[in-house]
Amino acid sequence: MIVQVLGCSGGIGQGLRTTSLLVDEDILVDAGTGVGDLTLEQMSAIDHVFLTHSHLDHVAFLPLLLDAVLGKRERPVTVHALPETIASLKAHIFNGQIWPDFNRIPTPDQPLLQYAPMTVGDEVEIAGRRIVALPANHSVPAVGYLLDSGSGSLAFTGDTTSCDEFWQVLNQVDNLRHLIIEVSFTNAEIALALVSHHYCPALLLNGLDQLKPRPEVWVTHLKPGEGEAIMREVKTVSHGLAPQVLQQGQWLNF
Repeated sequence: MIVQVLGCSGGIGQGLRTTSLLVDEDILVDAGTGVGDLTLEQMSAIDHVFLTHSHLDHVAFLPLLLDAVLGKRERPVTVHALPETIASLKAHIFNGQIWPDFNRIPTPDQPLLQYAPMTVGDEVEIAGRRIVALPANHSVPAVGYLLDSGSGSLAFTGDTTSCDEFWQVLNQVDNLRHLIIEVSFTNAEIALALVSHHYCPALLLNGLDQLKPRPEVWVTHLKPGEGEAIMREVKTVSHGLAPQVLQQGQWLNF
């Protein structure tokens, strides 16, 4: 499997795109503003979207993606997400007021958008690739995802703070090559990190200490303007896994 990082910033600004990962050519994990850099042909090839949670920086370009490919696909786009996330999309975005309900367009019998509810631990297999919903601990119901090609796997936390269950699941993965994990605040903002259910460097390193596999660790979701300070704090503590900052445009193979 190949993951292309379309967006990995915790906010917007010149050159910054919010969270979205393109898996091979047909799967998106989250649909932040990075989706807008895809060509129309690339957008039309996306069959599945896996959402970690309902926050705007992770779903903002899903409505625009669907609008762009309307009439250019023969099959619906399947959105995989927690039932709570699907309910939020229906109530607050695809409601006919903020955006058309593509679950009923072009027709209720042949819509462009179909929903596939998932809960923690559920697995979806797509052309030999396995996607598993992982535990997360965020301010709204959320999951991470494990992407498994068979020969290697990548874990993505989505938005979360400390979550023992997440590490327990990863410790059972014997082919873990990459871990993409969010860190949104500096240690000085640990109170804000805790109340908003995000990581700061101290919480990140405590979590990594629980991890038995030795993947490459990539830090994502850095708040604009705070990335250098956050990564300095990450690197201040010598850790065997040596987390690196995830870059927009980066490719990961596994």
